[in-house]
Amino acid sequence: MSVKVCMGNEAIALGALAAGVSVAAGYPGTPSTEIIETLVGAHKPGVSVQWSTNEKAALEVAAGAAYAGARSLCTMKQVGLNVASDPLMSLSYIGVKGGMVIAVADDPGPWSSQTEQDTRGFAKHANLPVFDPSSPEEAYMMVLSAYEFSEKYSLPAFLRPTTRVCHASADVDFDIDAEIKKGDGFEKRPEWCIFPALSYRRHGELEEKQGEMARDFDKMPYNRIEGRGRKGVAVSGVSYLYAKEAIAELGADVLLYKVGTPYPMPERLTKKFISSVDSVLVVEELDPVVEEQLLIEAAGRVPVLGKRSGDMPKNGEYSFEIVKKALIKYLGLPQEKEEREELPQLPVRPPVLCAGCPHRASFYAAKVATKDLKKAIYCGDIGCYTLGNAAPLNMVDTCLCMGAGITIAQGLALADAGAKCLAFIGDSTFFHTGIPGVINAVYQGTDITVIVLDNRTTAMTGQQPHPGTGKRALGDDAPALDIETILRACGVKRVSRVNPFDFESAVGAIREAVGFAGVSAVIAEAPCVAQLKKPEAVCFVNDKCIKCGRCIKEIGCPAITLDEAGRAVVNAHLCTGCGLCACVCPVSAIERGERNGK
Repeated sequence: MSVKVCMGNEAIALGALAAGVSVAAGYPGTPSTEIIETLVGAHKPGVSVQWSTNEKAALEVAAGAAYAGARSLCTMKQVGLNVASDPLMSLSYIGVKGGMVIAVADDPGPWSSQTEQDTRGFAKHANLPVFDPSSPEEAYMMVLSAYEFSEKYSLPAFLRPTTRVCHASADVDFDIDAEIKKGDGFEKRPEWCIFPALSYRRHGELEEKQGEMARDFDKMPYNRIEGRGRKGVAVSGVSYLYAKEAIAELGADVLLYKVGTPYPMPERLTKKFISSVDSVLVVEELDPVVEEQLLIEAAGRVPVLGKRSGDMPKNGEYSFEIVKKALIKYLGLPQEKEEREELPQLPVRPPVLCAGCPHRASFYAAKVATKDLKKAIYCGDIGCYTLGNAAPLNMVDTCLCMGAGITIAQGLALADAGAKCLAFIGDSTFFHTGIPGVINAVYQGTDITVIVLDNRTTAMTGQQPHPGTGKRALGDDAPALDIETILRACGVKRVSRVNPFDFESAVGAIREAVGFAGVSAVIAEAPCVAQLKKPEAVCFVNDKCIKCGRCIKEIGCPAITLDEAGRAVVNAHLCTGCGLCACVCPVSAIERGERNGK
């Protein structure tokens, strides 16, 4: 055994290795990304690790490995589970042979997600067990237990860390020499093929397993009753740490029920807890999953307070302060007086595209190319380029989910006669879920323009490879799928490739594409600035500056500011020398020169 200070995601990866994981597949998405990144960095011989095209593909790869008796891991963030839900719901009926853990990181807040959806509710929907860690140390141990539980019941098991658990750090004891459990191979049998008769039978068996799993969870160390008193508090996930600390600080007599496996709830422990208290306050982030199960068990005999009663917030992250305040009210303690001096609020720092980001150039070129249209609608997607919605670009009118920009544009084109719809999509997202939308547009003959922002990486989540990069997760070479070839194979007749920093050419290409009747596409190709070495040249402002501020008002590059006299100033430490600002300046006051001099 070894001891290491680990981030929660790293602890989950180390737990999978300690459990003998053989195949790991995922799609990057905060707050889950570092799980696969850790496995890539560990590069344990005999363990297959991949960044899959999307979450559905990742789950099916992991399921196939588990069919053959291997232990597999599938990772994603909570909205990625929507993409993987089709195979998931059938997999709960089919089952697995080797242990399979689906690590889905939830994002209360949300800090970097479209929604706050709660994976525990998905587990209930799929009738699958879920482990809800409160700390990195517990996350490590739960992975080991989840594999054993998965194999015992021949079902995949959820691990549901939240952002605070994923990104917190703690000392973790881990096993670095565990044997890889590859399984004994695929055994052909009719039960691997889902048909109505089998589904009917398996559904009944699955419902029976709920009670068995609930009784088994009674024995798990992650579920326990602590403290004393007739006032009960039930907690799940990281809320356990907040509640335990607050109870200790208040010096209160409280019976604390820690629920580490919120679905299905432990059977005996839950009955014991309810029968031991006069009332219950449930503290859990996001959905009232534990609360609703306790309400059923209490059956009106014991008041169960929480989100439904208005005693706990229904959305957002919890904190020590939020939980402590709720406990003071619940326990009838005197409210604390605020004696601390109110600290000034931190200045708002909205997210912004990096200086020199090619997406800024692409958006601005599209803006210029469409300025004379009667009506243009700009449909965005999920990625760094979602930030194109901010002023002064204002180039993202819609954003729904991965790959939806292309299909939303089609619906708008059909319903808003006279509008020209442009759909922006990143290269990784194009491979993830963009291609079916392109096919649909061609098949239906819808008049839209697709602009693929190809920076040759999955930039938003940390530069992970994808099918267009020519590399796999472990760094080995792979075929680089060509986006233009795919677009043409899908039936798109008008496709052009441009460098968005070749501004006039980019504007011309987009203008021609927009003028094309039918599905057209422009591939804007330029590398992500995070992958570039420090450029030899930067932009600088000469004496011609007329203080018009157009360089700031038009493109919003963070490398350009105004001095006290109102002249434009370029920050050489941020500037990448892309030259977009020079294209905007009406008097040629911006030039490119050597980094250490003109």
